[in-house]
Amino acid sequence: MDSRHDITLTFSYADERRARTVAESIRIEEGEIADDRSTVTVERDDQTVRVRVAAADLVALRAGVNTWTRFVAVAERIADRAA
Repeated sequence: MDSRHDITLTFSYADERRARTVAESIRIEEGEIADDRSTVTVERDDQTVRVRVAAADLVALRAGVNTWTRFVAVAERIADRAA
């Protein structure tokens, strides 16, 4: 895939445990969504989770951003309930 467009979404948390929980929850989806128009990488550094979406076109970029922000939101809600 030729990625002409990319964005990095950054999510900061109050503690490293919460960031780790969110990152591990969404990272399992990192290679599972089959799409030859976009890719994603999930990284965590202490209290920060970064999700980089790269896409061949703006429509695929928007779709990727929507998908991954939903994944993060769900992971955050689950982490809240588990706490």
